[in-house]
Amino acid sequence: MALTMIRTTYIHKIACELPLDGKASAKAKPRFSDELKFERSVLDRLERIYNDRLLSSSNKNHDLLLPVKPKTPWDFYEGKPVKVAYQGARGSYCHEAAVRAFQRCDALPYPETMESAFQALESGAADRAVVAVENSLDGVVGRNYDLLLRHHNIHIAGEVLLKVNHCLLGLNGINGVRRVLGHPQALSHCRRRLQSLNATVEAVDCAAEAARLVVERECCDVAVICSGVAGRELGLRVLEPAMQDDDDNFTRFLVLAKHLPVASEASGTTSKTTVAFSVETAHLVKAVEIFERRGLRVVKIESRPRREKPMRDGVGGFKYFEYVFVVDLEGSVSDPAMEGALFDLEQIAGRVRVMGSYASDL
Repeated sequence: MALTMIRTTYIHKIACELPLDGKASAKAKPRFSDELKFERSVLDRLERIYNDRLLSSSNKNHDLLLPVKPKTPWDFYEGKPVKVAYQGARGSYCHEAAVRAFQRCDALPYPETMESAFQALESGAADRAVVAVENSLDGVVGRNYDLLLRHHNIHIAGEVLLKVNHCLLGLNGINGVRRVLGHPQALSHCRRRLQSLNATVEAVDCAAEAARLVVERECCDVAVICSGVAGRELGLRVLEPAMQDDDDNFTRFLVLAKHLPVASEASGTTSKTTVAFSVETAHLVKAVEIFERRGLRVVKIESRPRREKPMRDGVGGFKYFEYVFVVDLEGSVSDPAMEGALFDLEQIAGRVRVMGSYASDL
C-alpha cells in the first residue's frame, strides 16, 4: 500500500508540472516522457523487491529497503536537519557514512571534485561534511589530508568507522550477468570472487553512477559492485551481499565542521585529538616523546608534503623534503595533560594546529 501511494505521488508530481491545458511544448514533452518512464521503472522494481520480501521468508537481504541505523545522535543544527555534504554520488560509501553519522540530515552529494565538499562547508551550503581518510587495505587518502591542511577554518568534529561490504547489484538474477562494473579499488578487493564469474569485468570512476545508469537504461545483463545504500536508493537487487575477498575491510571517515566541536559533540568514553605540526624529520622522535611523557598515547602518525616550503638545505649541500605531520592522540584537548603537551610541542615545532578533538569511533 505504501509503495502504491509513492507511485501515485510521483506520477502526480510530474503531471502537475504540465500546463493546465494538458499540452506541453515539443521541447518539454521528451523531458516529461523520459522522467515519467524512469520514475515508473524505479517504482516497478521497488514494488517487485517489496513483494519478493513478503513472499520469501528466507530472503537474506530482508533489510534492503530499511534505513541504515545511525551511529551518532547528531540530529539537528540550529534547530534544522543537518545539511551534510559528502564526496561522491548517491549510493557511494561516503553517502553511507553520512547516513550512519546523522539520524536526520539532508545528505548532499558532491561528485564533481574531492574539494567540492570542503567548499560547500566553507560557503555555508552545508553544516557538516563527511570525507574518507583511510582504508584498512589500501591505506590513507592523501588528497583529503592535503585538503584538511589547506582549509584552515575547517575542523574535525567526529569520525565514522564503516565496515565495507561490496555488494553485487543488478536487475535480475546472477546467472544472467555478463558484465560487472566497479571502481578499481572495489574490483581489487573482490578479485578472487570475480574470477569465478563468467563475466567481463570493467573499471569505472564512480560505481554509484554506473548503478544509476544500469537502472535508467535497463541493462539486465550488467551488474555493479557497490554499497547496499546504492541498492536501496535505486531499487537494485542484491545478487550477492559480500563479494570481498577479505572481510576485515574498514574505511575511516571524518565528520568536518567550521568550528571546533562543542563539549556535547566531543563527549564520549574515549576522546581523540588530531594535531598537525611541522618539525625536521630528525626531531619527530622528540615530538612523540613529549606526548609520551604526558601519558598521551599516539595512535597514528601521517606525513604530508609541506607545500609552502617543500625543500630545505641540509649539511654538506644536501636537500631534504619538508613535511607536515598529522598525529592522532588519545585524549581531549581540554585535558591538562594535552594542554601541557601542546605547549611543549610549540617550543620545538614551526607551527602547531589542533585540527579537532572529538569522540572516537574506534
